[in-house]
Amino acid sequence: MATDVQKPAVLGYLPQDTPPVGRMILLGFQHVITMFPATVLCALLMGFPVSTVLTVTGFGTVVALIASKLAIGNYIPLYYGSSFSYIAAVTAITKPTFGVPADPALLSIVQTGFIATGTINIIVGLIIRLSGGKEALDKVLPPVVTGSVACTIGIGLGKAALDMSSGVAGGILTGDMTWWTVSLITLLSAFIFSVYLQGKGFIGMLPILLAAIVGYIVAIPFGLVNFSLLGQSALFRAPQFTFPNFASDLTLTVIFGVGVMAIATIPESTAHLYQISLYVDHLAEEQGREKLRLNRYIGINLMIDGLNDLVNGIFGSTAGTNYGENNSLMVITRNYSGPVLITAGLISVLLGFIGPLADLVSTIPTAVSGGLSIYLFGVIGMQGIALMLAEKVNLFDPKQLAIGATILIIGIGGNIGYNGGFLPIPILKGLFPFGWPSIATGAVVGIILNLITNVWKPPVERLNPNA
Repeated sequence: MATDVQKPAVLGYLPQDTPPVGRMILLGFQHVITMFPATVLCALLMGFPVSTVLTVTGFGTVVALIASKLAIGNYIPLYYGSSFSYIAAVTAITKPTFGVPADPALLSIVQTGFIATGTINIIVGLIIRLSGGKEALDKVLPPVVTGSVACTIGIGLGKAALDMSSGVAGGILTGDMTWWTVSLITLLSAFIFSVYLQGKGFIGMLPILLAAIVGYIVAIPFGLVNFSLLGQSALFRAPQFTFPNFASDLTLTVIFGVGVMAIATIPESTAHLYQISLYVDHLAEEQGREKLRLNRYIGINLMIDGLNDLVNGIFGSTAGTNYGENNSLMVITRNYSGPVLITAGLISVLLGFIGPLADLVSTIPTAVSGGLSIYLFGVIGMQGIALMLAEKVNLFDPKQLAIGATILIIGIGGNIGYNGGFLPIPILKGLFPFGWPSIATGAVVGIILNLITNVWKPPVERLNPNA
C-alpha cells in the first residue's frame, strides 16, 4: 500500500525572516566578502579612502533597508556598494593615482554629483509611483530591456573576473598558472558547495563563504596571501569624512556630468529588483508561504536608491548601486533575509573603524576573488535570462529580438572590447571625456527603440509560443 511521503521543508529565509544570531553573523559576513572586491576597487580607482567607502556604503545599506521596511512593511533585500558606472565622470575631476586618496577638496566637489544622482532617482521613482507603478514602467523599461541589461552587466564583467583569475589584474600580462590554479579550485569549491550541500541544513547556505575559505587556504602555500598586510592599521581608526561643496566653479559641471550617470543605474536597479522579486516569490512558493511580489515597489525602490546616493554624497563615499553579486549570492543560498543584510551593512561599517579586521579581509588574494567572480558575475547574467523567461518575453518577435540584441552587443561588446568599457563616440566629449559608458549607452538605445515601437506600432506582432 502506498504511503504519503512528506515533502522536505525548503531551507531558506524570506526578507522578513530573522535567523539566529550566529547564523546571521556568518551569512552577513558572506555578503561582505561578496561585495568587498568591487566596492574597494571602485574606491581605489576613483580616489576615495577605502575605510570611508566601507563605512558609508554599509551605513547606506542599513538606511535603505530600514527605509524599505518603513515604506512597504517589509524589507527589499538588496545590498548597496560602489557603482562602476561613475568611474569615468569622477576620475575626470579627481584624476587619482590608483590606491592613493584624492585631494579632499576635489572629493567634496564630486559629492555634489552624487547628490544629483540621488535626487534624479528619487524624482524618477516618485513619477513611477504616481503614474501606475510596474505597468507604467514596463512601457519604458519592459522585461526585454531590464533582462538584457542584467545579462549585459553580468557577462560584461566576465573579463574582469578572468583578469583576476589569471593574474592579469596583478600585472602578469601573460597570466600565471599559480593564479589560475587557486582561482579554479575556488570556483570548483563554490560549484560543489552550491550544488551538493543543498538540503544539508544551514551549511548549505554558506557556499561562497566556504569556497572563499578553501581558496584562501590553498593560496597560502602558493604564496598569494600577503600576510604583511596584517597589523598595518591601528586597532581603531576614524574614517575620513568629507562633505559636498556646492560653491565651487566646477559644481554645475559635476552635477551634470556625474548626475546623468543615474541613467545607467536606474535600469540596473530595476533589473535587480525584478530578479530578486522573482526568486523571493519562488522560495515563498516552495515553502508554502505568501508571495511578496516585490516588483510592485519599483518606484519606491528607486526612491530608496536615491536615498542611498544622498547618504554617500553627504558623507564622502562613492555613488552606490544595489549589487548584482549579492543578488547572485542570495539566489544561490536562498537567503533573502533583511536582518542579515542589515548585519552585513553593520559589519562593513565596522571594517571602516577596526583596522585589523579590514587588514584581514584585504589579505584575500585576487585569484580567490576571481574564482568567486566567475561564478557570481555569471549568475547575474543568467538571472537576466531567467527574468525574460519568467516574464515570457517573446523572442520570436522582431521587436523584442532587436531591442535585446542591440543592448547585448553595445553593452557587452563595449564593456569587454574598449578600455574601461567606454565607447569611442566623439560626441559630448566634455560630458564623456573617456567615451560613452557602454552598458548605459546600450540601455539607453534599448529604451529608445522600445519607445519608438510604443509610438509607431509595428504592423504585425509575432505570436509567442511560450505564452
